[in-house]
Amino acid sequence: MESQQKEELKVPQEKTRAKVFVSGCYDLLHSGHVEFFRQAAQYGDLYVGIGSDKTIEGYKHHKTIYSEQERLFMVKAIRYVKDAFINTGDGILDFLPTLDIVKPDILVVNEDGGSDAKKKVCEERGMQYIVLQRVPQEGLKARSSTDLKKTPSQIPTRLDLAGTWIDQPYVSQYAPGWAITISLEPTFEIRERCGLSTSTRNMIKKIWPYQLPNMDPEILAKLVFCFENDPERSDGIVSGAQDSIGICVPGLCRHWYDKRFWPEKIETCYDEQILSWLEQHLVMIPMEPRRLGCSVVADKDITEPKVKALAKAADDCWNAIMKRNLAAFAAAYQASFEAQVAMFPAMIQGCVTSYIDAFKDQVLAYKMPGAGGGGYLACVVEDAGRFVQAHKETIRLTIRRPG
Repeated sequence: MESQQKEELKVPQEKTRAKVFVSGCYDLLHSGHVEFFRQAAQYGDLYVGIGSDKTIEGYKHHKTIYSEQERLFMVKAIRYVKDAFINTGDGILDFLPTLDIVKPDILVVNEDGGSDAKKKVCEERGMQYIVLQRVPQEGLKARSSTDLKKTPSQIPTRLDLAGTWIDQPYVSQYAPGWAITISLEPTFEIRERCGLSTSTRNMIKKIWPYQLPNMDPEILAKLVFCFENDPERSDGIVSGAQDSIGICVPGLCRHWYDKRFWPEKIETCYDEQILSWLEQHLVMIPMEPRRLGCSVVADKDITEPKVKALAKAADDCWNAIMKRNLAAFAAAYQASFEAQVAMFPAMIQGCVTSYIDAFKDQVLAYKMPGAGGGGYLACVVEDAGRFVQAHKETIRLTIRRPG
């Protein structure tokens, strides 16, 4: 009797879960997307259609930040997602071919992603149409791709420490030498015409508006250099390679120039002790921007002894940094700036003299980034933290680390 009862017992069949479908670009994947997936997955197994690179460029008129394969990988990795696909259709309803493969029971959209056309698609296919409100996960900020695009660009900038101007062949023809740069995180407002490679940075943002691509930094720097220095450029000016290298190559970097626009060799230092040491001793004091129309190359006087003095200062500067010798670093840093000004006296004009006079006795050394003429006074100090406390307008620097 007992065995007969066992035979009559039947394992209950698991109820088939509904198939739920959502679609979008998911280019700037953020917490709002993940919460949307979580809410949609409450209705059943979640399948996601992802706009292709071609489709997004076609109707949004810009290239994606992440390729379709990267976006597919990221979306599939989210635990609320059963599976995901690249949509093969066109326009706003590019998900229709994917829809017909998945055959979902429910189409879920955000309140700002719904449309009569999508509602009609559901009616034609006998699908339920659900519209979700944009509600962030408790304790998190509301996020949207549109808002993220309004946030400041994370493209780095650069500070030249010593030897620069030698990246121009009309300087290095007199003697070869190193230019030394550090790549900086954009932790402060990067003003135009202030010596921080804003023209190069703006060129980069035409291709990659928000962040640098993950690729070999030296190859990236050369791509940027070539893009900025279009052979059809009407002004005939070739921007120095130290700008693109200083931005694209993280950490501390030196590059060797000898009568050519691109350096013969590039050396980097990512040693954390050295980078932290530099951050403890470098600050920038904002000045007025370089005036429109002013020429820092006017009345230039470039001679072999002056270029050799610039090259020597760069050598001394690098050696002092490697030894973390503050006194030697400050001396070489100042010597490099004095060598620059000896060749390009117009670097000091306008408001610059008054700022130098106000701070020269409070710092160990000073210079102006880039071509000078205004912008910032970049100073070597005993202690960056204490200096910023005493001078609230001062900017502390964060050197960009690799990775």
